[in-house]
Amino acid sequence: MRIIGREDEIRELDGYMSSGKPEFLVIYGRRRVGKTFLIREYFKDDFLFAHTGLANTNTEVQLKEFNKSLRRVRGDEHMDAATWLDAFDYLREHIEQSGRGTKVLFIDELPWMDRQKSLLLPALEHFWNSWASARDDIKLIVCGSATSWVITRLLQDKKGFYGRVTGRLLIKPFALKDCESYYREAGIVLSRYQMIESYMIFGGIPYYLSLMRKDLGLAQNVDRLCFREGGAIRGEYELLYRSLFKNADGHMAVVEALAGKRAGLSRDDILKNSKLSDGGGFTRILRELEQCGFIRRYTGYGKKNRDALYQLTDHFTFFYLRFIKDTGVGDIPFWSAYTDDGGHRAWTGYSYEQVALAHIDQIKRKLQIGGVLTRQYSWRSRKSQPGVQIDLVIDRNDGVINLCEIKYSRDEFEIDEAYGRQLQRRAEVFRRETNTKAALHTTLVTTYGLVKNEYSSIVQSVITMEDLFS
Repeated sequence: MRIIGREDEIRELDGYMSSGKPEFLVIYGRRRVGKTFLIREYFKDDFLFAHTGLANTNTEVQLKEFNKSLRRVRGDEHMDAATWLDAFDYLREHIEQSGRGTKVLFIDELPWMDRQKSLLLPALEHFWNSWASARDDIKLIVCGSATSWVITRLLQDKKGFYGRVTGRLLIKPFALKDCESYYREAGIVLSRYQMIESYMIFGGIPYYLSLMRKDLGLAQNVDRLCFREGGAIRGEYELLYRSLFKNADGHMAVVEALAGKRAGLSRDDILKNSKLSDGGGFTRILRELEQCGFIRRYTGYGKKNRDALYQLTDHFTFFYLRFIKDTGVGDIPFWSAYTDDGGHRAWTGYSYEQVALAHIDQIKRKLQIGGVLTRQYSWRSRKSQPGVQIDLVIDRNDGVINLCEIKYSRDEFEIDEAYGRQLQRRAEVFRRETNTKAALHTTLVTTYGLVKNEYSSIVQSVITMEDLFS
Protein backbone atom coordinates (compact mmCIF):
# COMPACT_ATOMS: atom_id res chain seq x y z
CA MET A 1 0.00 0.00 0.00
CA ARG A 2 1.22 3.51 -0.80
CA ILE A 3 1.91 6.10 1.91
CA ILE A 4 -1.37 7.55 3.17
CA GLY A 5 -1.31 11.15 4.39
CA ARG A 6 2.00 12.12 6.05
CA GLU A 7 2.37 15.15 3.74
CA ASP A 8 4.11 17.23 6.41
CA GLU A 9 6.43 14.37 7.34
CA ILE A 10 7.38 13.80 3.70
CA ARG A 11 8.21 17.49 3.27
CA GLU A 12 10.42 17.25 6.35
CA LEU A 13 12.21 14.19 4.97
CA ASP A 14 12.66 15.93 1.60
CA GLY A 15 14.34 18.81 3.40
CA TYR A 16 16.74 16.59 5.31
CA MET A 17 17.68 14.65 2.19
CA SER A 18 18.40 17.79 0.15
CA SER A 19 20.19 19.73 2.90
CA GLY A 20 23.70 19.05 1.58
CA LYS A 21 24.98 18.36 5.08
CA PRO A 22 25.19 15.41 7.49
CA GLU A 23 21.89 14.64 9.19
CA PHE A 24 21.17 12.71 12.37
CA LEU A 25 17.41 12.29 12.28
CA VAL A 26 15.38 10.82 15.14
CA ILE A 27 11.98 9.31 14.26
CA TYR A 28 9.68 8.50 17.16
CA GLY A 29 6.06 7.77 18.01
CA ARG A 30 3.97 5.13 19.71
CA ARG A 31 3.91 1.44 18.78
CA ARG A 32 1.98 0.53 15.60
CA VAL A 33 1.75 4.14 14.34
CA GLY A 34 3.59 3.48 11.08
CA LYS A 35 7.10 4.86 11.64
CA THR A 36 8.96 2.00 9.96
CA PHE A 37 6.48 1.82 7.08
CA LEU A 38 6.92 5.52 6.36
CA ILE A 39 10.73 5.36 6.31
CA ARG A 40 10.94 2.16 4.29
CA GLU A 41 8.38 3.35 1.74
CA TYR A 42 9.90 6.82 1.45
CA PHE A 43 13.37 5.40 0.76
CA LYS A 44 12.04 2.32 -1.06
CA ASP A 45 14.39 0.28 1.17
CA ASP A 46 17.37 1.92 -0.58
CA PHE A 47 19.65 2.00 2.47
CA LEU A 48 23.39 1.60 2.57
CA PHE A 49 22.80 -0.13 5.91
CA ALA A 50 19.64 -1.05 7.81
CA HIS A 51 19.10 -2.90 11.07
CA THR A 52 16.22 -3.50 13.48
CA GLY A 53 16.74 -4.10 17.19
CA LEU A 54 15.15 -7.07 18.93
CA ALA A 55 12.73 -6.82 21.84
CA ASN A 56 13.51 -8.43 25.19
CA THR A 57 16.99 -9.75 24.43
CA ASN A 58 20.42 -9.18 25.95
CA THR A 59 23.42 -7.35 24.54
CA GLU A 60 25.02 -10.55 23.24
CA VAL A 61 21.99 -11.34 21.06
CA GLN A 62 21.65 -7.71 19.94
CA LEU A 63 25.28 -7.65 18.80
CA LYS A 64 24.91 -11.01 17.07
CA GLU A 65 21.99 -9.71 15.02
CA PHE A 66 23.78 -6.43 14.25
CA ASN A 67 26.73 -8.48 12.97
CA LYS A 68 24.36 -10.38 10.70
CA SER A 69 23.06 -7.11 9.26
CA LEU A 70 26.62 -5.96 8.62
CA ARG A 71 27.56 -9.26 6.98
CA ARG A 72 24.63 -9.00 4.59
CA VAL A 73 25.83 -5.66 3.22
CA ARG A 74 29.59 -6.32 3.48
CA GLY A 75 29.70 -9.94 2.36
CA ASP A 76 32.24 -10.69 5.08
CA GLU A 77 31.31 -13.98 6.74
CA HIS A 78 34.20 -13.76 9.20
CA MET A 79 33.32 -10.36 10.65
CA ASP A 80 32.24 -10.65 14.28
CA ALA A 81 32.17 -7.48 16.40
CA ALA A 82 32.48 -8.24 20.11
CA THR A 83 31.49 -4.76 21.33
CA TRP A 84 29.40 -1.88 20.06
CA LEU A 85 32.56 0.15 19.46
CA ASP A 86 33.82 -2.63 17.18
CA ALA A 87 30.42 -2.86 15.45
CA PHE A 88 30.34 0.82 14.57
CA ASP A 89 33.96 0.66 13.44
CA TYR A 90 32.94 -2.07 10.97
CA LEU A 91 30.05 0.10 9.85
CA ARG A 92 32.47 2.97 9.30
CA GLU A 93 34.69 0.76 7.15
CA HIS A 94 31.67 -0.28 5.09
CA ILE A 95 30.73 3.36 4.47
CA GLU A 96 34.29 4.30 3.48
CA GLN A 97 34.34 1.48 0.92
CA SER A 98 30.93 2.27 -0.56
CA GLY A 99 31.93 4.97 -3.05
CA ARG A 100 30.19 8.24 -3.77
CA GLY A 101 26.60 9.31 -3.28
CA THR A 102 24.29 9.89 -0.32
CA LYS A 103 24.52 7.15 2.24
CA VAL A 104 21.35 6.48 4.24
CA LEU A 105 21.76 4.46 7.44
CA PHE A 106 18.60 3.26 9.16
CA ILE A 107 18.58 1.78 12.68
CA ASP A 108 15.08 0.81 13.75
CA GLU A 109 13.96 0.19 17.35
CA LEU A 110 17.16 1.62 18.78
CA PRO A 111 15.71 1.68 22.34
CA TRP A 112 15.46 -2.13 22.31
CA MET A 113 19.19 -2.34 21.61
CA ASP A 114 20.16 -0.24 24.63
CA ARG A 115 20.60 -2.85 27.35
CA GLN A 116 22.06 -2.14 30.76
CA LYS A 117 25.86 -1.68 30.63
CA SER A 118 25.88 -2.41 26.89
CA LEU A 119 27.69 0.88 26.05
CA LEU A 120 25.59 1.16 22.90
CA LEU A 121 24.97 4.89 23.21
CA PRO A 122 28.61 5.85 23.89
CA ALA A 123 29.57 3.83 20.80
CA LEU A 124 26.91 5.50 18.64
CA GLU A 125 27.90 8.88 20.02
CA HIS A 126 31.55 8.22 19.18
CA PHE A 127 30.65 7.03 15.68
CA TRP A 128 28.67 10.20 14.98
CA ASN A 129 30.65 12.86 16.84
CA SER A 130 34.14 11.73 15.89
CA TRP A 131 33.54 10.83 12.25
CA ALA A 132 30.10 10.69 10.62
CA SER A 133 29.08 14.24 11.52
CA ALA A 134 31.98 15.55 9.41
CA ARG A 135 30.72 13.86 6.23
CA ASP A 136 28.14 15.67 4.12
CA ASP A 137 27.04 12.43 2.45
CA ILE A 138 25.71 10.64 5.56
CA LYS A 139 22.07 10.59 6.65
CA LEU A 140 21.70 8.62 9.88
CA ILE A 141 18.11 7.79 10.80
CA VAL A 142 17.26 6.15 14.11
CA CYS A 143 13.77 5.12 15.08
CA GLY A 144 12.00 3.91 18.20
CA SER A 145 8.56 3.28 19.68
CA ALA A 146 9.69 3.88 23.27
CA THR A 147 9.02 7.59 23.01
CA SER A 148 10.11 8.41 26.56
CA TRP A 149 13.46 6.67 25.97
CA VAL A 150 13.99 8.58 22.71
CA ILE A 151 13.23 11.92 24.34
CA THR A 152 15.31 11.29 27.47
CA ARG A 153 18.32 9.48 25.99
CA LEU A 154 18.63 11.27 22.64
CA LEU A 155 16.64 14.49 22.34
CA GLN A 156 17.15 15.83 25.86
CA ASP A 157 20.54 14.28 26.52
CA LYS A 158 22.88 16.88 28.01
CA LYS A 159 26.07 14.97 27.30
CA GLY A 160 27.22 13.21 24.16
CA PHE A 161 24.17 13.83 21.97
CA TYR A 162 23.58 17.42 23.06
CA GLY A 163 23.24 19.54 19.92
CA ARG A 164 24.17 16.60 17.69
CA VAL A 165 20.70 15.46 16.65
CA THR A 166 19.94 17.58 13.60
CA GLY A 167 16.28 16.67 13.19
CA ARG A 168 13.37 15.07 14.96
CA LEU A 169 10.13 13.76 13.52
CA LEU A 170 7.20 12.73 15.72
CA ILE A 171 4.88 10.37 13.84
CA LYS A 172 1.37 10.88 15.14
CA PRO A 173 -1.73 8.73 14.67
CA PHE A 174 -3.82 9.36 11.57
CA ALA A 175 -6.43 12.09 11.63
CA LEU A 176 -9.91 11.17 10.45
CA LYS A 177 -9.24 12.33 6.89
CA ASP A 178 -6.23 10.00 6.72
CA CYS A 179 -8.29 7.10 8.07
CA GLU A 180 -10.84 7.78 5.34
CA SER A 181 -8.10 7.71 2.71
CA TYR A 182 -6.78 4.45 4.17
CA TYR A 183 -10.21 2.81 4.08
CA ARG A 184 -10.72 3.93 0.50
CA GLU A 185 -7.33 2.56 -0.53
CA ALA A 186 -8.03 -0.77 1.22
CA GLY A 187 -11.52 -1.11 -0.26
CA ILE A 188 -13.18 -0.94 3.18
CA VAL A 189 -16.59 0.70 2.87
CA LEU A 190 -17.75 2.64 5.94
CA SER A 191 -19.89 5.72 6.42
CA ARG A 192 -18.23 8.69 8.09
CA TYR A 193 -20.37 8.03 11.16
CA GLN A 194 -18.89 4.51 11.30
CA MET A 195 -15.38 5.87 10.69
CA ILE A 196 -15.76 8.01 13.78
CA GLU A 197 -16.85 5.01 15.84
CA SER A 198 -13.88 3.12 14.46
CA TYR A 199 -11.67 6.02 15.57
CA MET A 200 -13.16 5.80 19.06
CA ILE A 201 -12.03 2.16 19.19
CA PHE A 202 -8.74 2.03 17.30
CA GLY A 203 -7.68 5.67 17.27
CA GLY A 204 -5.76 6.61 14.16
CA ILE A 205 -3.35 3.68 14.44
CA PRO A 206 -2.66 2.35 10.93
CA TYR A 207 -1.78 -1.16 12.08
CA TYR A 208 -5.15 -1.63 13.77
CA LEU A 209 -6.92 -0.39 10.64
CA SER A 210 -4.90 -2.83 8.53
CA LEU A 211 -6.43 -5.76 10.43
CA MET A 212 -9.96 -4.97 9.28
CA ARG A 213 -11.52 -7.10 6.54
CA LYS A 214 -13.32 -5.36 3.72
CA ASP A 215 -15.99 -8.08 3.46
CA LEU A 216 -17.18 -7.38 7.03
CA GLY A 217 -19.00 -4.45 8.58
CA LEU A 218 -17.49 -2.39 11.39
CA ALA A 219 -19.24 -4.24 14.22
CA GLN A 220 -18.26 -7.61 12.72
CA ASN A 221 -14.64 -6.50 12.46
CA VAL A 222 -14.64 -5.33 16.07
CA ASP A 223 -16.06 -8.65 17.23
CA ARG A 224 -13.47 -10.59 15.21
CA LEU A 225 -10.51 -8.54 16.43
CA CYS A 226 -11.49 -7.84 20.03
CA PHE A 227 -14.06 -10.29 21.36
CA ARG A 228 -13.25 -13.66 19.86
CA GLU A 229 -10.69 -16.16 21.10
CA GLY A 230 -7.41 -15.42 19.38
CA GLY A 231 -8.60 -11.99 18.27
CA ALA A 232 -5.62 -10.01 16.98
CA ILE A 233 -6.18 -7.12 19.40
CA ARG A 234 -7.37 -8.91 22.55
CA GLY A 235 -3.84 -9.07 23.96
CA GLU A 236 -2.65 -5.76 22.57
CA TYR A 237 -3.05 -3.74 25.77
CA GLU A 238 -0.27 -5.36 27.79
CA LEU A 239 1.97 -5.75 24.73
CA LEU A 240 1.56 -2.06 24.02
CA TYR A 241 2.56 -0.83 27.47
CA ARG A 242 5.24 -3.41 28.18
CA SER A 243 6.94 -2.72 24.85
CA LEU A 244 7.14 0.99 25.62
CA PHE A 245 7.97 1.13 29.33
CA LYS A 246 10.16 -0.76 31.73
CA ASN A 247 8.17 -1.94 34.74
CA ALA A 248 4.93 -0.96 32.98
CA ASP A 249 2.64 -1.98 35.88
CA GLY A 250 2.75 1.57 37.23
CA HIS A 251 1.87 3.06 33.85
CA MET A 252 -1.09 0.72 33.51
CA ALA A 253 -2.23 1.52 37.04
CA VAL A 254 -2.32 5.23 36.15
CA VAL A 255 -4.32 4.84 32.92
CA GLU A 256 -6.72 2.46 34.67
CA ALA A 257 -7.28 5.06 37.39
CA LEU A 258 -7.95 7.72 34.77
CA ALA A 259 -10.24 5.54 32.66
CA GLY A 260 -13.10 5.96 35.13
CA LYS A 261 -12.93 9.75 35.37
CA ARG A 262 -14.25 11.66 32.39
CA ALA A 263 -12.93 15.10 33.38
CA GLY A 264 -9.58 13.78 34.61
CA LEU A 265 -7.85 13.55 37.97
CA SER A 266 -5.34 15.59 39.89
CA ARG A 267 -1.96 14.14 40.75
CA ASP A 268 -3.11 13.43 44.30
CA ASP A 269 -6.28 11.71 43.11
CA ILE A 270 -4.29 9.52 40.70
CA LEU A 271 -2.04 8.47 43.57
CA LYS A 272 -5.05 7.56 45.68
CA ASN A 273 -6.87 5.67 42.91
CA SER A 274 -3.83 3.87 41.54
CA LYS A 275 -2.38 3.01 44.97
CA LEU A 276 1.09 4.02 43.77
CA SER A 277 3.68 5.72 45.93
CA ASP A 278 4.51 9.39 45.50
CA GLY A 279 7.99 10.42 44.44
CA GLY A 280 10.27 10.66 41.45
CA GLY A 281 9.16 7.33 40.04
CA PHE A 282 5.54 8.45 39.93
CA THR A 283 6.51 11.75 38.33
CA ARG A 284 8.44 9.82 35.68
CA ILE A 285 5.42 7.62 34.94
CA LEU A 286 3.19 10.65 34.39
CA ARG A 287 5.81 12.31 32.20
CA GLU A 288 6.34 9.21 30.08
CA LEU A 289 2.63 8.62 29.57
CA GLU A 290 2.22 12.23 28.50
CA GLN A 291 5.21 12.10 26.16
CA CYS A 292 3.79 8.98 24.49
CA GLY A 293 0.36 10.56 24.00
CA PHE A 294 -1.61 8.29 26.33
CA ILE A 295 -2.64 11.06 28.71
CA ARG A 296 -2.82 14.83 28.57
CA ARG A 297 -2.08 17.35 31.29
CA TYR A 298 -4.03 20.58 31.40
CA THR A 299 -4.74 23.48 33.72
CA GLY A 300 -8.14 25.14 33.79
CA TYR A 301 -8.91 28.81 33.37
CA GLY A 302 -6.95 30.84 35.91
CA LYS A 303 -5.46 27.72 37.50
CA LYS A 304 -1.81 27.21 38.40
CA ASN A 305 0.39 24.31 37.33
CA ARG A 306 0.00 22.63 40.69
CA ASP A 307 -3.76 22.43 40.02
CA ALA A 308 -3.25 20.53 36.76
CA LEU A 309 -5.51 17.64 35.85
CA TYR A 310 -4.59 14.54 33.89
CA GLN A 311 -6.94 12.92 31.40
CA LEU A 312 -6.76 9.62 29.51
CA THR A 313 -6.70 10.39 25.77
CA ASP A 314 -5.66 7.12 24.12
CA HIS A 315 -8.73 5.75 22.35
CA PHE A 316 -7.72 2.08 22.29
CA THR A 317 -6.71 2.07 25.97
CA PHE A 318 -10.07 3.49 27.02
CA PHE A 319 -11.98 1.03 24.80
CA TYR A 320 -9.97 -1.92 26.09
CA LEU A 321 -10.49 -1.02 29.74
CA ARG A 322 -14.17 -0.23 29.23
CA PHE A 323 -15.11 -3.31 27.20
CA ILE A 324 -12.43 -5.90 26.40
CA LYS A 325 -10.67 -6.34 29.75
CA ASP A 326 -13.57 -7.93 31.63
CA THR A 327 -15.45 -9.44 28.67
CA GLY A 328 -14.88 -13.09 27.95
CA VAL A 329 -14.82 -14.67 24.51
CA GLY A 330 -17.76 -16.59 23.15
CA ASP A 331 -19.89 -17.43 20.17
CA ILE A 332 -22.27 -14.48 20.66
CA PRO A 333 -21.11 -11.44 18.65
CA PHE A 334 -20.71 -9.10 21.62
CA TRP A 335 -20.17 -5.78 19.86
CA SER A 336 -22.80 -6.36 17.19
CA ALA A 337 -25.37 -6.97 19.93
CA TYR A 338 -24.17 -4.11 22.15
CA THR A 339 -24.58 -1.13 19.85
CA ASP A 340 -28.05 -0.18 21.15
CA ASP A 341 -27.14 -0.57 24.84
CA GLY A 342 -27.11 2.36 27.25
CA GLY A 343 -23.49 1.62 28.10
CA HIS A 344 -22.59 1.95 24.44
CA ARG A 345 -24.27 5.36 24.28
CA ALA A 346 -22.40 6.53 27.40
CA TRP A 347 -19.11 5.36 25.92
CA THR A 348 -19.72 7.13 22.61
CA GLY A 349 -20.50 10.35 24.46
CA TYR A 350 -17.14 10.38 26.23
CA SER A 351 -15.18 9.02 23.30
CA TYR A 352 -16.53 11.61 20.88
CA GLU A 353 -15.10 14.26 23.21
CA GLN A 354 -11.68 12.66 22.77
CA VAL A 355 -12.13 12.54 19.00
CA ALA A 356 -12.88 16.28 19.08
CA LEU A 357 -9.79 16.94 21.22
CA ALA A 358 -7.69 15.04 18.67
CA HIS A 359 -9.03 17.33 15.93
CA ILE A 360 -8.67 20.75 17.52
CA ASP A 361 -6.98 22.08 14.37
CA GLN A 362 -10.02 21.11 12.29
CA ILE A 363 -12.37 22.74 14.81
CA LYS A 364 -10.32 25.92 14.82
CA ARG A 365 -10.32 25.94 11.02
CA LYS A 366 -14.11 25.74 10.96
CA LEU A 367 -14.29 28.58 13.50
CA GLN A 368 -11.92 30.56 11.25
CA ILE A 369 -9.36 30.97 14.02
CA GLY A 370 -6.63 28.72 12.63
CA GLY A 371 -4.02 31.46 13.13
CA VAL A 372 -5.19 32.52 16.59
CA LEU A 373 -3.22 31.42 19.66
CA THR A 374 -5.44 29.25 21.88
CA ARG A 375 -5.45 27.04 24.95
CA GLN A 376 -7.76 24.04 25.24
CA TYR A 377 -9.03 22.39 28.41
CA SER A 378 -12.07 20.92 30.13
CA TRP A 379 -13.63 22.90 32.97
CA ARG A 380 -15.77 22.18 35.98
CA SER A 381 -17.17 24.55 38.58
CA ARG A 382 -15.95 24.46 42.16
CA LYS A 383 -18.60 26.64 43.83
CA SER A 384 -21.98 26.32 42.10
CA GLN A 385 -24.61 23.77 43.00
CA PRO A 386 -25.54 21.83 41.01
CA GLY A 387 -22.06 21.69 39.51
CA VAL A 388 -21.25 22.64 35.94
CA GLN A 389 -18.90 20.83 33.59
CA ILE A 390 -17.88 22.02 30.13
CA ASP A 391 -16.49 19.41 27.74
CA LEU A 392 -14.06 21.64 25.90
CA VAL A 393 -13.05 25.26 26.39
CA ILE A 394 -11.15 27.00 23.60
CA ASP A 395 -9.58 30.04 25.23
CA ARG A 396 -8.59 32.37 22.40
CA ASN A 397 -6.10 35.20 22.26
CA ASP A 398 -8.61 37.47 20.47
CA GLY A 399 -10.94 38.12 23.40
CA VAL A 400 -13.34 35.22 22.74
CA ILE A 401 -13.80 31.92 24.58
CA ASN A 402 -15.66 29.06 22.91
CA LEU A 403 -17.57 26.91 25.39
CA CYS A 404 -17.97 23.68 23.45
CA GLU A 405 -20.72 21.17 24.08
CA ILE A 406 -19.88 17.84 22.47
CA LYS A 407 -22.82 15.62 21.57
CA TYR A 408 -22.64 12.33 19.70
CA SER A 409 -26.01 11.88 18.04
CA ARG A 410 -27.47 9.57 15.40
CA ASP A 411 -29.49 12.45 13.97
CA GLU A 412 -29.47 16.22 14.00
CA PHE A 413 -29.24 17.38 17.59
CA GLU A 414 -32.20 19.29 18.99
CA ILE A 415 -32.06 21.80 21.82
CA ASP A 416 -35.23 21.89 23.90
CA GLU A 417 -36.21 24.47 26.49
CA ALA A 418 -34.60 22.65 29.43
CA TYR A 419 -31.31 22.06 27.64
CA GLY A 420 -31.30 25.65 26.40
CA ARG A 421 -31.55 26.89 29.99
CA GLN A 422 -28.75 24.49 30.95
CA LEU A 423 -26.45 25.92 28.27
CA GLN A 424 -27.19 29.48 29.36
CA ARG A 425 -26.52 28.62 33.00
CA ARG A 426 -23.19 26.99 32.12
CA ALA A 427 -22.02 30.18 30.45
CA GLU A 428 -23.21 32.28 33.40
CA VAL A 429 -21.45 30.03 35.96
CA PHE A 430 -18.26 30.00 33.89
CA ARG A 431 -18.20 33.81 33.71
CA ARG A 432 -18.98 34.21 37.42
CA GLU A 433 -16.38 31.71 38.66
CA THR A 434 -13.60 32.71 36.25
CA ASN A 435 -14.30 36.48 36.26
CA THR A 436 -13.48 36.51 32.58
CA LYS A 437 -14.13 39.62 30.50
CA ALA A 438 -14.02 37.67 27.21
CA ALA A 439 -17.02 37.17 24.96
CA LEU A 440 -18.42 33.69 25.58
CA HIS A 441 -19.55 31.77 22.48
CA THR A 442 -21.45 28.53 22.90
CA THR A 443 -20.27 26.03 20.28
CA LEU A 444 -21.97 22.71 19.56
CA VAL A 445 -19.71 19.90 18.35
CA THR A 446 -21.98 17.14 17.09
CA THR A 447 -22.37 14.63 14.28
CA TYR A 448 -25.15 15.72 11.91
CA GLY A 449 -25.72 19.34 12.91
CA LEU A 450 -28.40 21.26 14.78
CA VAL A 451 -32.18 21.33 14.36
CA LYS A 452 -33.33 24.90 13.83
CA ASN A 453 -35.93 25.89 16.41
CA GLU A 454 -36.69 28.67 18.88
CA TYR A 455 -33.78 27.61 21.12
CA SER A 456 -31.06 26.97 18.53
CA SER A 457 -30.00 30.65 18.54
CA ILE A 458 -28.40 30.04 21.94
CA VAL A 459 -25.57 28.40 19.99
CA GLN A 460 -23.21 30.73 18.12
CA SER A 461 -21.46 28.06 16.02
CA VAL A 462 -21.88 24.40 15.08
CA ILE A 463 -19.14 21.90 14.22
CA THR A 464 -20.29 18.71 12.50
CA MET A 465 -18.47 15.45 11.91
CA GLU A 466 -17.94 16.56 8.30
CA ASP A 467 -15.78 19.40 9.60
CA LEU A 468 -13.59 16.93 11.51
CA PHE A 469 -12.68 15.25 8.21
CA SER A 470 -11.33 18.47 6.68
